[in-house]
Amino acid sequence: MINNPNPISDYLVPGRRAHLVGIGGVSMCPLAEVLLGKGLQVQGSDMNDSGTVERLRSLGIPVAIGHNADNLGDCDLVIRTAAVHDGNPEIAGAVARGIPVYERAQAWGAIMRHYPNALCVSGTHGKTTTTSMCTHIFMAAEADPTVMIGGTLPLLHSGYRVGRGDTIILESCEYCNSFLSFFPTVAVILNVETDHLDFFKDLEDIKRSFRRFAELVPSTGSVIVNADNEGARSVAQGLNAFTFGLEPGAACTAVNLREEKGRPVFDIHVHGRFYARAALRVYGRHNISNALAAASAAYVLGIPGKAVEEGLGSFTGAGRRFEYKGAFNGAEIYDDYAHHPDELHALLTTARELGYRRLIVAFQPHTYSRTAKLFDQFVEELKLPDVTILAEIFAAREQNTQGISSADLCRHVPGAVYCSTLDKVTEQLRKTAQPGDLILTVGAGDICRAGERLLEREA
Repeated sequence: MINNPNPISDYLVPGRRAHLVGIGGVSMCPLAEVLLGKGLQVQGSDMNDSGTVERLRSLGIPVAIGHNADNLGDCDLVIRTAAVHDGNPEIAGAVARGIPVYERAQAWGAIMRHYPNALCVSGTHGKTTTTSMCTHIFMAAEADPTVMIGGTLPLLHSGYRVGRGDTIILESCEYCNSFLSFFPTVAVILNVETDHLDFFKDLEDIKRSFRRFAELVPSTGSVIVNADNEGARSVAQGLNAFTFGLEPGAACTAVNLREEKGRPVFDIHVHGRFYARAALRVYGRHNISNALAAASAAYVLGIPGKAVEEGLGSFTGAGRRFEYKGAFNGAEIYDDYAHHPDELHALLTTARELGYRRLIVAFQPHTYSRTAKLFDQFVEELKLPDVTILAEIFAAREQNTQGISSADLCRHVPGAVYCSTLDKVTEQLRKTAQPGDLILTVGAGDICRAGERLLEREA
């Protein structure tokens, strides 16, 4: 649905009233604050009360609970997330009244044009962690960045901050081509893999989207690409990209790589010269790669190596990225957002090397289309734990037109247990947990609640 012939920038001016549908969301709440700071009158609606909603109200932003066309009032424009569809009563009401409707990504794109440095972190996976690492580095450099992350960062006590510096750092998602509304001066491409097949046709379609994203960067900017990832390399072919990677030949790479207490320590070299020393507090080869990506972004934007060292050294992980939750019956419980087979592989292979007696994984697939399209890959990764518990698929934005269930995965994973509800997952974990075990609740839905309920019983 398009009813907005004029660019959103025409409306993002002081005095205009913006209505944000889903204002309590992780990417909408910071947008509301930024717009308020630019002199707009901001209002919105959300389905539920939350701490985020209360914060917005404390800033003088009225928030209605529930969606109703009457909530629009006398607004001049409406901004929505990709999850809010045309049938939403506020969207339909806006269209009926001739109020222009824009996507969240369009608003962020217009805003970032006012920042000299717009650092956009993209990739099929690793975006939240790398964006968080960048945030730590730029905060250490006292650059006072504006930040939007798709998860909670303990440093910020939220997923965003509104700064006064000349840099904006955004996690940039390819789903629905959202990042094509951005105006990056620095575009980071971590990896390009098959995902979001409910929107993209195939891997080639995904690559075309990432290529268009890379081409948004002006000649004075930088495209930063993972030289270790074939998809990212192919997307950036002929673009004179700045590369990072663990394999020889990348512009930014890790030298003298070793482990101290199981955690990676290495020197970061750029064009063969020492730039910074990294002593990470997170595990896994994938996090070395993420750290190199963040260091590359810092380097091209003139951040001193000392800030890279301090920023990476203080980063302990983003929310729901191998996040420690507590202990039950002598087993340690962690939670992770992994929902793609590549993410699962990185998480589970790292977890197996940590020295626990057994690895117990409660996995909740995310979306029917992803589960169906990547079924065989999920099966292979789910064979890695000692014990695999499968929660039912988290539908998110979809209807189950494929007729698929986690029970189908379970039949192909030897010894796996299928649980139709989260309460059953919790009960299965309770019966299974033993001293020395590592329990991982994994997925992009609400699987974390299974581990949390287990800990409530322990308390």
